[in-house]
Amino acid sequence: MNNNPKILIVGAGAIGAFYGSKLSQSGAEVSVICRSDYDYVKNHGFTIKSHWEQPEYKFLPNQVLRDFQSYKDDADFIIIATKVLDPNLTTDLLKTNLRKKSAIVLLQNGIHIEKKVADSFPENEIISALAFICVSRVKPGYIHHQDYGRLVIGNYPNSISTKTELLANLWQKSQVPCETSNSILKQRWKKLVWNAAFNPISVLSGSKNTEEILKNSATEDLVRNVMHEVCTLAKADDCKLEEEIVEKNIADTKEMKPYKTSMLLDFEAKREMEIEAILGNAIRFAKQKNISIPHLSSLYGLLCCYKN
Repeated sequence: MNNNPKILIVGAGAIGAFYGSKLSQSGAEVSVICRSDYDYVKNHGFTIKSHWEQPEYKFLPNQVLRDFQSYKDDADFIIIATKVLDPNLTTDLLKTNLRKKSAIVLLQNGIHIEKKVADSFPENEIISALAFICVSRVKPGYIHHQDYGRLVIGNYPNSISTKTELLANLWQKSQVPCETSNSILKQRWKKLVWNAAFNPISVLSGSKNTEEILKNSATEDLVRNVMHEVCTLAKADDCKLEEEIVEKNIADTKEMKPYKTSMLLDFEAKREMEIEAILGNAIRFAKQKNISIPHLSSLYGLLCCYKN
């Protein structure tokens, strides 16, 4: 690998564009696949407003593409930053133009999302990546980073390779707090503690942001109960979480700026929501283990009625 790793971002929305911009700042050759913003980004690039940096800055990708087939280079890393809506979409996409040297980075939400990709591409490294961030796409080509921004990455199922260390170092070089983990499944459960509670409740409560959810004692109790159920599932998956994780999540959320969850933004824009990756997979795992999770099951059942 040369001194300027070649990186392709698949799904240059808020997450993909923001973290792609940071890799570009570290000297990587970053190209992006855009769909809805293609024409704008092709002509103007991205504008990033971040609470880490003043003023706004520009991110001009090396290549701006409509589809994966148009990328003719040899990527060192292919970062999948799309929504997890169909387990077949990622594998079908990658089958069209994947090189053996490319590490596949799943920068996505959800639990138990890696296995199908790993089974489909046994000769490629699979890096699982988690973003703890408040960021949104405000308009075409304009990304607003509001809060947080930490990344955790690790090889699936449980190691840290040289390429993973390299990717982490690239993000760290641009001041992104990025840590590596040889237990990435446990890290996914830790993130699900927050996601499984706030994402569905934000939709089902009538489009409430995080502050509004926690101002109401009843919905705060619901958040707490959902989080405890996720902890129960994590333990059954040999990923016992810290006892204080629930209260810490709630306390940290009360301290952060009011935030509309990604699921709520998708719902309001009449886009498909990540119901299965965030809730459905957890519920299917609970059934396999014969674990009762009434709060998660209720949210899942109600949310399925809201599918756009």
